Amino acid sequence: MDKGTFIRTIVLLLALVNQILTSFGLTPVPGDEVVWYEIISTIVTAIAASIAWFNNNYVTEKGKKQKEVLQEQGLIKVVKYEQNT
Repeated sequence: MDKGTFIRTIVLLLALVNQILTSFGLTPVPGDEVVWYEIISTIVTAIAASIAWFNNNYVTEKGKKQKEVLQEQGLIKVVKYEQNT
């Protein structure tokens, strides 16, 4: 499921919940479709960015060991930074 489909599905579910609440005389969910689209889109983007960052960086002990093995095998480029003084 792509991001747009996911967000539209969530908005549809919120609209249905809103309609059910209204039919029982309860306070409906505040906001409109555009506001909820932006909120859900921001949350999905933040989660996707966090997962991508975590998976593509060697931040855990296991990841650091994997990086060492990859360097030993010559499978990743080792970049050394030099200071110009």
